[in-house]
Amino acid sequence: MKLHLFLPILLLCLAPLAAPFTVIPSDSGLVDAPQNGPKNGARTDPREQEAVYDVMRATGNEWAAGIVDVCRGRWHGIECMPDKHGVYHVVSLSFGELSDDTAFPTCDPARSYISAAVTRLPHLRTLFFYRCFSYNPQPIPAFLGKLGSTLQTLVLRENGHVGPIPIEIGNLTRLRVLDLHKNDLNGSIPGSLGRVAGLRSLDLSGNKLTGSIPGFGFPSLSVLDLNQNLLTGLIPPSLGACLSLIKIDLSHNHLTGPIPESINRLRDLILLDLSYNGLSGPFPESLKDMISLEALVLKGNPMESVTIPDDAFAGMNVLTILVLSDMNLHGPIPESLGRLPSLRVLHLDRNRLSGSIPESFWNLRSIAELRLNDNQLTGPIPFGKETVWRMKRKLRLYNNSGLCYDAGGGFEDGSGSSHDLGIGLCDAAAARSGSARTVRHTSEGNDADGDMTRTAQASSSVGAHRRSLLVLPPFLIASIVVIPLFS
Repeated sequence: MKLHLFLPILLLCLAPLAAPFTVIPSDSGLVDAPQNGPKNGARTDPREQEAVYDVMRATGNEWAAGIVDVCRGRWHGIECMPDKHGVYHVVSLSFGELSDDTAFPTCDPARSYISAAVTRLPHLRTLFFYRCFSYNPQPIPAFLGKLGSTLQTLVLRENGHVGPIPIEIGNLTRLRVLDLHKNDLNGSIPGSLGRVAGLRSLDLSGNKLTGSIPGFGFPSLSVLDLNQNLLTGLIPPSLGACLSLIKIDLSHNHLTGPIPESINRLRDLILLDLSYNGLSGPFPESLKDMISLEALVLKGNPMESVTIPDDAFAGMNVLTILVLSDMNLHGPIPESLGRLPSLRVLHLDRNRLSGSIPESFWNLRSIAELRLNDNQLTGPIPFGKETVWRMKRKLRLYNNSGLCYDAGGGFEDGSGSSHDLGIGLCDAAAARSGSARTVRHTSEGNDADGDMTRTAQASSSVGAHRRSLLVLPPFLIASIVVIPLFS
């Protein structure tokens, strides 16, 4: 099963909440002003205008050379700000077609490159390239480090960049957002990034990065996404010092060792995805201290035959998604799981869990997807046909040879529900003795990969985190907090 698609839970309608003014540091010499272009008589700095022409030519946009004044002839993808003398300076350049509604200048993928002319834009705050160099792979240029006095957002997303992340990136000490998602980068994460103390979002996912995760301690970091790399070693305990984190995704790497106890300090964390690594037990009891957690995904980690502590999730009242599949878990299912009021998705499949399904599961009124298949569970199922009908094929109980349903429970009305679940009628004598007869299971082949949840929403904390999210550009807001789609 893969976990690579995501459902944003921060609606795009949050984007208009971002102020229509570019935030300029007080020592920049620029004046805060609305983004509606120069007034009559204002002009663009001529040196910056020539630099913009060069950058545009490098991306295959020669048409820009015909624009008399690049700030006055504004197009979607350039932002300018005036200084106190009324001279306009370029503060943002963006390339790549994000959507029909956000059409930055596109790039010629066969011959585009990042021109060194960007270093002649001394007020540049945002540099954004999306799918621009796919057919002309090239390293991330080291000269970007020369923008260290001004650059706040660097997005080089899905560009096919090759080679290592240049250590000069560490010179971008004012950087707030670094997004290098889905390139072909290799080598290790440079330690020089530790100098970027104000970093708020770091996305290096979808590359071929190796080595260990550096022990960074970014106090303002909200988003850390390193999924789908080749990272090894331990999860650094220093993550517990990044108290502003709301999303951690380290899935699909080769990380080993235990989940550090220090992670329980992250009281604002909403999403924690550590799936498909080589993490080992014991089961981290400190998780219950993470009271804001809405999605916890630990699937595919061989936890060395551990049991789930009964109080492992006590107090996690907003937990919406819990995925503990393929973890070699033993023992009974804790009763406390049935007391999670917000739980909508629960996956405990393909473990070695035994005993009966807790009676407390009757209380899971919001449950929309439940997978208990491929375990060693026995006894009658503790919920009625309404719950079964609501979940339909998202309720998976097959390959538990002792599970059954009680007579009179509403499963013999011809609806075919029991047949679809792969369970049969409990033997009356076995039920009286507290055990269930072995039943024949019929739906082992019903595990369709395409039948996944898209219903889980974790919006309860949007209001609480809205203020911290607005420090990021609107085009990144919707990808900050996400809910996995399991397939």
